[in-house]
Amino acid sequence: MALIKSGTGRRSIRLVQAPTYVLLLAFFICAPCLAGQTDATQLPALRVGVIGLDTSHSIAFTEVLHDPQGIPALAGFRVVAAYPGGSADIPQSIGRVAGFTQKMRDMNIEIVGSVESLLERVDVVLLESMDGRVHLDQALAVIRSGKPVFIDKPFASSLPDILLITRAARERGVPVFSSSPLRYAANAQAAREGRFGAVTGADTYSPAILEPNHPDLFWYGIHGVESLFTIMGTGCESVARLHTGGADIVVGTWPGGRMGVFRGLRQSALGYGGTLYTDKEIVTIGPYGGYRPLVIKIAEFFRTGVAPVSLEETIEIYAFMAAADESKRRGGAPVKVSDVLDDATRVAAGRWRNIQSQLDRTTTD
Repeated sequence: MALIKSGTGRRSIRLVQAPTYVLLLAFFICAPCLAGQTDATQLPALRVGVIGLDTSHSIAFTEVLHDPQGIPALAGFRVVAAYPGGSADIPQSIGRVAGFTQKMRDMNIEIVGSVESLLERVDVVLLESMDGRVHLDQALAVIRSGKPVFIDKPFASSLPDILLITRAARERGVPVFSSSPLRYAANAQAAREGRFGAVTGADTYSPAILEPNHPDLFWYGIHGVESLFTIMGTGCESVARLHTGGADIVVGTWPGGRMGVFRGLRQSALGYGGTLYTDKEIVTIGPYGGYRPLVIKIAEFFRTGVAPVSLEETIEIYAFMAAADESKRRGGAPVKVSDVLDDATRVAAGRWRNIQSQLDRTTTD
C-alpha cells in the first residue's frame, strides 16, 4: 500500500525541490494577496498544451479557456500547442483526429509532432488522449518535465498503470489532477458539502459504453461512478455487480451500512443523474452542467498546484470499477476494494524499477 501513501513531511521536502516556475507562480499568486489584490487577471499568463486530439474534450476545454466570460479564474490561459495522437485500433479515436486537429489550427494553435515538442512550448498540460493505454507513457513524459497535468478520463487503462503514474508524480513532486465533469453537476457538490443533511446513500446513472481495450467502466461508466463518489466520499468497502448486455448495476457498501448504487446504461435512453438520500430529504442529482465548472477547477489547479480531488480518492474510484469487473467475473459475488487495490499494488511494485529507470534515463538524456 506504500504506492498510495503521502506524508506531510515528504511533501514539504518536495516544495523545496519544486521546479523554478512553480516558485515563481507561488510568488505571483501570493504577491497580489499581500498587497490586498486578489484579481486573477493580474496573474501571469500560462501557456497550455493539449495532448490528444481524438476527443471532443480537447476542443471544448480550449473554447472555455479562450472565452473566460468574466470569470477571473479563467483569465490568462491560452492553449498554444497541441499533439494530435490517436489510436488506430479504436475507430472512435482515429476517426476524429483529422477533424479536431483542423479545428485547433483554425484557432491558431500550433500542431506539433511529439509530446516532447509540445512540452518545450507550454507551462501546463491537458492530457486528453481518448485511449487510456497511452496515458502511462504520455503522463511520464509530462512528469519528467515537471509541469502540472490534468489527466482526463480514463486515467489509464489499468489500475496498476494508475498507481505507477501517481507514484511517479509524487516521487517528482509534480501536481496531477483527474476528474469527470459530472463531479461538478448541480447538487453533487452541495451534497458533498452536507447541505442536504447526512448522506445515507445515493443512486447514480450514466452511459456505460464498453470498449474492449479497457476495463468495462473505465471507458464511460467513470462519469456516473465519479458522481457516486462525489456524494458518498471515500471508504467503499466492497462491490457487487450485476451485468447484462444492456445495463450494469453496481452496488458499493460504505462504512455504517451505507449503500451507493451505480446504473450503467447501454440500451435505454442515455443520460446523467441520480438520487441522493439523506437523513433529512431525498434530492435529485443533476442536471449535468457542461464542461465549464470542471475547466474552472482545472485552471485553479494550474495556478495553485493543488488538486481539488486527491489522488487517493481518484485511485479508490478506479479501484471500485476494477472491483466491479472482478465481481462480474465471479458472477456478481461481492469483492473487497482493498483486495483489488492490494493486487494492483503488487503488480505496480514489480514494474516500478523499470518505470524509475525510464524516468531517470530520460531525464539525463
